Amino acid sequence: MRAGGLEAALSPAIGGSLLGLALDGVDLLRRAPDGAGDPLAMASFPLVPYANRIADGRFAFKGADYQLPLNFGDHPHSIHGFGWQASWTASETGETSTRLIHEHRGEAHWPSAYRAEQRVTLTPSQLSISLSATNIGYVAIPIGLGFHPYFLADEATTLTFGAQGLWLSTPDMLPDAQAPADALGDWSSPAIVRGTSLVDNAYTGWDGTAVVQRGDGVRLTVTATGADCLHVYRPPDSVDFCLEPVSHMPDAINRDGMPILAPGETASLSMTIAIDKIDGALPKSAAIA
Repeated sequence: MRAGGLEAALSPAIGGSLLGLALDGVDLLRRAPDGAGDPLAMASFPLVPYANRIADGRFAFKGADYQLPLNFGDHPHSIHGFGWQASWTASETGETSTRLIHEHRGEAHWPSAYRAEQRVTLTPSQLSISLSATNIGYVAIPIGLGFHPYFLADEATTLTFGAQGLWLSTPDMLPDAQAPADALGDWSSPAIVRGTSLVDNAYTGWDGTAVVQRGDGVRLTVTATGADCLHVYRPPDSVDFCLEPVSHMPDAINRDGMPILAPGETASLSMTIAIDKIDGALPKSAAIA
């Protein structure tokens, strides 16, 4: 997909994922390696029908118990839903827009069937992705949505966003206690992204906007609707980090915090990444490594 100098590539077969996003040849998101088949190597992927972790892959709903696949190596919890590890169908494709579909027919792992849809659109100055899930079954189901984009950070890259609080985590990354939004670093004004500690936490009361200012003069403004939380994943000493707009906190399904859809109802979430050249983007040879 191309619009002006902005270019994006998608892989429906690998989780309906985004392979890359670049402006004038400069990567804005982490680019998937050639031939990569692991969704975790992609530039971004959708989260449906839940975001982040469900403790031990277990939950109860409407009097029935469910066991999810433990889908993240030897990690003890299920993570990110089914969509990121499923093949999606491209039902519409164009130079500047694409529509992807994923259906889950309902089984022992989930109370009923749903149909998920992504609409990806490019303009010369932004990428927009909407994600929706419709209950196509006959009983109510819990539904959560999210996006998992990997942004690149050089040593000068800063991050800014507003939030009211965050969830501190247990060692196995489940929410443990609420804390002030600046407990792991103050992002209310521009702060350097890179660091030596792990941040893998859900920020609550997010104001719906986050700004990434890169050292090459490119500013990325992330906005989202339908996202109650911003999950920030900043690995130690890493050149990439994640800003994940999500509709709920981790393990919300076990904490009475997951939205419920009646048959025929639809839940939606959208994300836009707008790009500005503050001091002029670097030439192709100067992409962040």
